[in-house]
Amino acid sequence: MAFADDTSTTGAALPIGGHRIAPALGLAPMAGVTDKPFRLLCRQLGAGLATSEMTTSDPSLWHTRKSRERMDHDGEPGPVSVQIAGTVPERMAEAARYNVDHGAEIIDINMGCPAKKVCKAWAGSALMRDEALVARILEAVVAAVDVPVTLKTRTGWDAEHRNGPTIARIAEESGIAALAIHGRTRDQKYQGRAEYDTIAAIVAERRIPVWANGDIDSPEKAREVLRITGAAGLLVGRAAQGRPWIFGEIAHFLATGERLPEKPVAQVRDILLGHLEALYDFYGEHRGVRIARKHLGWYARDRAENAGFRQVVNRAESARQQLDLTRDYFDALAAGVAPGLSTAA
Repeated sequence: MAFADDTSTTGAALPIGGHRIAPALGLAPMAGVTDKPFRLLCRQLGAGLATSEMTTSDPSLWHTRKSRERMDHDGEPGPVSVQIAGTVPERMAEAARYNVDHGAEIIDINMGCPAKKVCKAWAGSALMRDEALVARILEAVVAAVDVPVTLKTRTGWDAEHRNGPTIARIAEESGIAALAIHGRTRDQKYQGRAEYDTIAAIVAERRIPVWANGDIDSPEKAREVLRITGAAGLLVGRAAQGRPWIFGEIAHFLATGERLPEKPVAQVRDILLGHLEALYDFYGEHRGVRIARKHLGWYARDRAENAGFRQVVNRAESARQQLDLTRDYFDALAAGVAPGLSTAA
């Protein structure tokens, strides 16, 4: 499903190797969220880059259904950015080569995920505790492939060990093409407010481009974060859930200083229905209906009678039921009448 282009350039493109990312706005990789249907949608609605969910560096898992789906990039607009996660330099290098052979044009290394099960295996942001291992992983991956390698990390492990600037120096010395810094420590996970001073310090010290990430949830906040950090680009994560057009809104505001009008409910409905259809096509009807439920909750968030809508639509067992309930709910909102949730139930 195609949508009208309502984006404007944010200025200079962000260079990653031979690629130029314009606008310099990216969809932050999120496990269980940034699947192929969502990446395609965000690119259509203004994101200059959309990195995949993290893929494992364990070759014994590359042929599982989950890995096959996460490594499916057919039809994606370039450059295709694939995130890999792991702790063993040789395996990470092998994973990078495998993904390049299967369509990756940028390899992104995950050192930012704070999830307990990831950190327990010393992957994700847990790697920040071992700077020597970080260097070995980065050097191995950069040497293994001919495409640019990027790194996503955090400001540190905890408030007492805010070693993001040291990791950034190691990254630049290892040949990393660009950095993405989430403005929280691993210890914070997604709690509290993101801090941008550490990102600003990294930008000032390093020559490679830096993406700023964390709590960017409006065009005004995007402008503020760019002002504070001096970053070359911005990554948006949770704020794009249920609002994938935020990239177009931010790009337009940064280019013109003016906000786009609020997306009409009827247009939101059409975007959502297209998203649902894409989920059914990608996962099959049975799994697509279940995976769609979280997205439906995000799209309905802050809308009238959203709790009742979620209660009703989450009981739908078929794609047709889910589509009809969704269409009826958003049609009622567009018409300014109360959704007939009790009748639908």
